[in-house]
Amino acid sequence: MKKINLALLVLSLGISHAASAATLIYAGKLITADSDKVKSNQTVVVENDKIIAIESGYKKATAADQVIDLRNHTVMPGLMDMHTHFYSQFSATAYADAFTMNEADSALRAATYAEKTLMAGFTTVRELGDKHQISVALKKAIAKGYVKGPRIFAAGKSIATTGGHADPTNGVAYALMQDPGPKEGVINGADEARKAVRQRYKEGSDLIKITATGGVLSVAKSGTNAQFTDEELAAIVSTAKDYGMKVAVHAHGKEGMERAIKAGVDSIEHGTYMDKETMALMRKHGTYFVPTIIAGKWVEEKSSIDGFFPELVRTKAATIGGLMQNTFANAYKAGVKIAFGTDAGVFEHGNNWQEFVYMTEAGMPALAAIQSATIEGARLLGIEDQLGSITVGKIADIIAVPGDPLQDIKQMAKVNFVMKAGEVFRQ
Repeated sequence: MKKINLALLVLSLGISHAASAATLIYAGKLITADSDKVKSNQTVVVENDKIIAIESGYKKATAADQVIDLRNHTVMPGLMDMHTHFYSQFSATAYADAFTMNEADSALRAATYAEKTLMAGFTTVRELGDKHQISVALKKAIAKGYVKGPRIFAAGKSIATTGGHADPTNGVAYALMQDPGPKEGVINGADEARKAVRQRYKEGSDLIKITATGGVLSVAKSGTNAQFTDEELAAIVSTAKDYGMKVAVHAHGKEGMERAIKAGVDSIEHGTYMDKETMALMRKHGTYFVPTIIAGKWVEEKSSIDGFFPELVRTKAATIGGLMQNTFANAYKAGVKIAFGTDAGVFEHGNNWQEFVYMTEAGMPALAAIQSATIEGARLLGIEDQLGSITVGKIADIIAVPGDPLQDIKQMAKVNFVMKAGEVFRQ
């Protein structure tokens, strides 16, 4: 049989066989996050939204390639914040805002906070509790390219018990309290707990957030008491699993925390009063800790300002806020799994990077802190096969800071390159 000249066939059919254009990122230092080794003088090759190669040295570009020169930078995966609240940003008027702001006001403000967060290098977040389904709507708008922001995993309305930390009617006049139920995220009993989870699923939430103990900023006396029964917790966790949803748990007090861990939740947020027994339980169950040290620092600072918080809140803020960094230090030493999270919205959005400073002050090495905000966040979300490290085949979420953040963690404040899914948002 006569051999066919493939090149001539391609030309005769008018088929272009040119190589696809790629983006070449020249990285002076490269933190892949799936390794403790930091590489130097690397080229990360991106096509469309994927990382297709990582090569030593600076690969020569073709005429069609785009080169992004970050030879004086440290390149790393897009950061992940496992605890944000875009619908709000706390201030001295926050409690009154609930009576003066419309849903549209909150939603438009949330879009600006999302963009600030993306520009700070956070390409993925868990939105852990909001009002008016703003986080679900914002997630969709970002995915469709209507607004700029990180990839959102949304919990929608947090689930509380009557009078609990996320009961939206705490502190209001009796005539306005009414009796919110599962649709509004307030439950009493296992059946209502199941209904609240199914309602969040119906509304488009990706995961469930519950408030297993009292909290700091709610206008209620206790910041630490247990607020769910074992039966309620079991109903929430089992129903969430039926719908493929993970469960994140706001908790400050030991008893409420331990009930939730035993029920099989995925993460404990804040964790202020956890002790050695709690930490051992978390190791046993593989429960993640999301520390939010910066939020504790912020509320402690503001508690010294007369009139900034209602007195009920002020007392809790002064007491609980200052303990969180020490709790984190003990949890890290104890070997608890840690994922980066800040509670942004308590403090100003875009300042999430400060959590890195507090984590390293408490004894966590800078590389481990960065890994907590990359590969560990991805593991908590269950998406480590797609995101969380600079690995061939993964989605191209890549950021850079000048200099070396492993020598000076405050360089994390200076993110000046942001790529999300192969698209450059900041350069």
